[in-house]
Amino acid sequence: MNAVNCHVTHLESPVDGSRFAPGIAHGTHLGRPLLVAYDIDGIRRSVDPETLRRRPPGMWRYRELLPLPADQVPVSLGEGPTPLLSCQRLGGALGVPGLVVKDESLLPTGSFKARGMAVAVSMASWLGLKRLAAPTAGNAGGALAAYCARAGLEAFVLMPEDTPVVNRLEAILYGAKVFLVNGLIHECGALVRDNAESCRWFDMSTLREPYRLEGKKTMGLELADQRDWTLPDAILYPTGGGTGLVGMDKAFRELRALGWLKTDRFPRFYACQSNGCAPLARAWQAGSRHAETFKGAQTRASGLRVPAAVGDFLILDAVKASGGRVVEADEERIDFQMRRACSLEGIAICPETAVCLEALENLVKDGSIGKDDDVLVWNTGAAQKYIECLEAPARRIDKNLPLAPQMA
Repeated sequence: MNAVNCHVTHLESPVDGSRFAPGIAHGTHLGRPLLVAYDIDGIRRSVDPETLRRRPPGMWRYRELLPLPADQVPVSLGEGPTPLLSCQRLGGALGVPGLVVKDESLLPTGSFKARGMAVAVSMASWLGLKRLAAPTAGNAGGALAAYCARAGLEAFVLMPEDTPVVNRLEAILYGAKVFLVNGLIHECGALVRDNAESCRWFDMSTLREPYRLEGKKTMGLELADQRDWTLPDAILYPTGGGTGLVGMDKAFRELRALGWLKTDRFPRFYACQSNGCAPLARAWQAGSRHAETFKGAQTRASGLRVPAAVGDFLILDAVKASGGRVVEADEERIDFQMRRACSLEGIAICPETAVCLEALENLVKDGSIGKDDDVLVWNTGAAQKYIECLEAPARRIDKNLPLAPQMA
């Protein structure tokens, strides 16, 4: 297929610079991700920020910076922009009164995974693929299933047998063929890869095809757009496979190349992991560009239970270049941070974001983040999807007694 009406020039390997033609289904090269390259000069000639502002809001506003040809209708579930929410009470408790949360829980299927799957499934459909498969430890499976249902494609989802129940049920509800595996997500991923030929499916795993990253890139494009082309001082991002962080870094670099940003300074990225599964944090501490598989991975933040990330070097490179850090937070503090944030602000904070809040509190204490810094935390999913983390006893009252004494 020819990528007509599209500014994609080629796909490129960050490992050895090899280039690949667009308009063809691609996976990895040398076992590592491929990145989409664009004709930046062509984009600059065809669109500007003011033109974008006249379009409907949402991730498809940025079509020139996305790989789907302009004459193709996206596979969409109505992905709107997600709000930037000022959180003064929560920020005050954490030591950064100006804290802002960007709330991705309002996207289709309740998480940021909608961004990546909207673009990846749109591209798969345009490329003529019919059967898609992915491993998941959380929200990606439901998003793949929903967008495949929307596109009329087959979806196969392989997930650890202890994946949160809502994630299991929603993938089934959307018509995916769901298989529970007695292993972790990287072992589910190995099953997807090893059986791709015999099962005739295309591997949609994180960073093992190039287009989920382009969808996640809209996180950075939208953030800059909402802030009138400025960026915060610091971004805290819950990091498992890390596609969103790599995507934001790519977005900021493309926006700088276009000349749209009003600043040359990028935010400091803080990639946040639970100490129950912290392969990138351990690699960071060791000064390594690649992470070893984390043994015995276990965390209530299921989206962070990624013992091995194929894009580890892309994540670590982006964090290092930004002047930030990869940090690990105490697994035992997830419930506290989640409940405090939800009760103070009314935002459906997921456990992955609770890890960021714990990390933020520690970074403020050690002076890495100042109280006057412009800090943004990503809430990547809806709390309601983690019923295992919501269980708490409610107070019971006697209907025959006055209420006030019972409330004491």
